[in-house]
Amino acid sequence: MAENTLQFTKMHGCGNDYIYFNCFNQEIPDPQALAIRVSHRHKGIGGDGIILICPSNVADGKMRMFNQDGSEGNMCGNAIRCVAKYLFDRGICAKETMEIETKSGIKTCRVIAENGIAQAVCVDMGRAEWRPSQIPVNLPGEKVVNQAVLVAGAVQQITCVSMGNPHCVVFGGDPMALDLEKIGPLFENDPLFPDRVNTEFIQVIDSHTLSMRVWERGSGETMACGTGACAAAAAAVQCGHCPAGEDIQVQLPGGSLTIRYTEERVLMTGEAVEVFQGVIPA
Repeated sequence: MAENTLQFTKMHGCGNDYIYFNCFNQEIPDPQALAIRVSHRHKGIGGDGIILICPSNVADGKMRMFNQDGSEGNMCGNAIRCVAKYLFDRGICAKETMEIETKSGIKTCRVIAENGIAQAVCVDMGRAEWRPSQIPVNLPGEKVVNQAVLVAGAVQQITCVSMGNPHCVVFGGDPMALDLEKIGPLFENDPLFPDRVNTEFIQVIDSHTLSMRVWERGSGETMACGTGACAAAAAAVQCGHCPAGEDIQVQLPGGSLTIRYTEERVLMTGEAVEVFQGVIPA
């Protein structure tokens, strides 16, 4: 690798695209600034942010993620599948079951491979967090499930859950009909959510199928959100729309994820796709 350059790999899960940097063999001194520079859709590589794939003292690898605005996130479900694929395909971790460290804890990933190449990954996302103080959301009680509150300038029925980052789930009609560019930032920045929030707008198709659009804090609307799909399925079970312990298909603009929710853990299965590799100035 030439001096003063950085190697990257563009990858996506259901269209949720990030720019991945292998930090086993290179250093990224200012990831916040780099995320802003390279994520721009017209003036950069283009992506929902950047992912650093790093060594770990406690797991097979470590993931750090930075949004388009340079803010660091705790967890990204679509990205962690791509990290597992990267580690597996390149032989950095040649195990089909591996552990990846994140800011929201260590996650176990099971690679689904074909001819030695990871095609999909199942991630144990851990237990959903319902306590409002841990999400966080400024509401009392043990849970916020289908609760009518004033948020984003109107009364909304919301369900709040953390999957390593905060989510607000709203059930309603066809999410494709929403003016998400207008309503999304109102949710994200509402004082009800002290750390901002990711918001999922959900239509229940049937007891095992949800249709979803998402507005992610720091990135805006994305083609998919893994933790958001987990939050949507968890909320659907809590609200009585879907059964616990069974596969729920969450349909997103960029593809479909399979989620299985129980009180003990949430399993997420979906594709992991490598698009291309490149080199940029450091």
